[in-house]
Amino acid sequence: MKLGLNLGFLTSSRLDPLPLALEADKLGYDSVWAAEAWGSDAVSLLAWIGAKTERIHIGSAILQMHARTPTMTAMTAATLDRLSNGRLIVGLGVSGPQVIEGWHGVAYGRPLARTREYVKILRTVWKREEPLVHQGDHYHIPLEGGTGLGKPLKIMFPPLRHDIPVYLAAIGPRNISLAAEIADGWLPVFFSPYKEEAYREAIEEGLRRRPSSLKSTGLEVAPTVSVAVGDDLTACWRALKPNLALYIGGMGSKGRNFYFDLACRYGYEKEATEIQEHFLSGKRRAAIGAVPDRLVDEVALCGPRSRISERIEAWKDAGATTLICGVEDLETLRVMAELVL
Repeated sequence: MKLGLNLGFLTSSRLDPLPLALEADKLGYDSVWAAEAWGSDAVSLLAWIGAKTERIHIGSAILQMHARTPTMTAMTAATLDRLSNGRLIVGLGVSGPQVIEGWHGVAYGRPLARTREYVKILRTVWKREEPLVHQGDHYHIPLEGGTGLGKPLKIMFPPLRHDIPVYLAAIGPRNISLAAEIADGWLPVFFSPYKEEAYREAIEEGLRRRPSSLKSTGLEVAPTVSVAVGDDLTACWRALKPNLALYIGGMGSKGRNFYFDLACRYGYEKEATEIQEHFLSGKRRAAIGAVPDRLVDEVALCGPRSRISERIEAWKDAGATTLICGVEDLETLRVMAELVL
C-alpha cells in the first residue's frame, strides 16, 4: 500500500503547505493532493508544489467539473503533467448542488451523465488523434448555433502522456459504480474499511462494465484518511469530530447531503439526523458532540502509534491501494511513513 498526503486547501490558519509536501517527497510518499471548495483553487497549489518537489506525484482531490469546461481541464492537466515530468493525477468530482449552484452559478443537472462525457472528452484531447468533436447531452463541441464559426480543434502541443490517470471522487453507489467502470482510480472520503457492504457491490458492478482498455491496470482505491496520533484516544477522536460534523451536518441541505447519506449507509442514521438538526439550527457545538466515537474510529486512524499500526491492516484488507493521509504536522507525517513504508 502506497501513501499519499492530502494538503486540503489554503485557510487562514494553514497558508504554507510546502514543508509538509517537501517532507512527504523526502520520506517516499507516492502522491500529494490539493483540494478546492470555494476558496483556494487546486491547480495553483499543485503547480506550486510540483515546481518545488522532484519525485512525488501531484493530484487534485478534487477539481470541480462544473467549474471548468472539459477542454479547459484537459489543457490544464496536459500542461501540469508536462511541467512535472509526468507526475500528475487528475482527480475529478461533481461536488454538490450547494456549491455548484450557489458559488459557480451552474445548474447541477445530471452528474453521472456529465462525468461520463467529461472523462471521455479529456481522453480524446490527450490522445490528439483527430480534432475534437463531441455532441452529447452536456457538452457540444464545436458549439451548435452561436456564431457558427466554431470549428474542431486539436490541442496545440502533444501531451507528454495520452493516458494521464483520472480518479473520480464518489460517495453514492451509482457514482462509485461509474468510477469503477471508467476511471483509473476511486477517491473515497470518510471511507470505512469495516463497512464493505456500503460500496463493494457498486465496485463489482462497475468493474463488470469496465472496458478492456482499462482492465489491464485495475482500479486504484485511494481513500483520504484523517490521522490523529496520541496516547489519549478520546482526545484524538475529539480532534476529528468538527470536520465530520461539518460535512454530515452542513455540506448540503436537509434531504440532499451526500455525506449524511453515507453516514446512514454505515448504520448511523439516528446520529446523523441529530448532527444535521443541530448544525442546521446553528448549534455547532451540539452537532460536534453528537458525532459518535465509533464513527470517527471507523473512518480515521486514531490513538497511539501501536494502535494505528494494527488498524492500518483493515484498510489493506479492504483493498485500499493508496492511503491519502490527512495530517497537519510533520511528526504525524513521519509516523505514517515509518508504519507503512
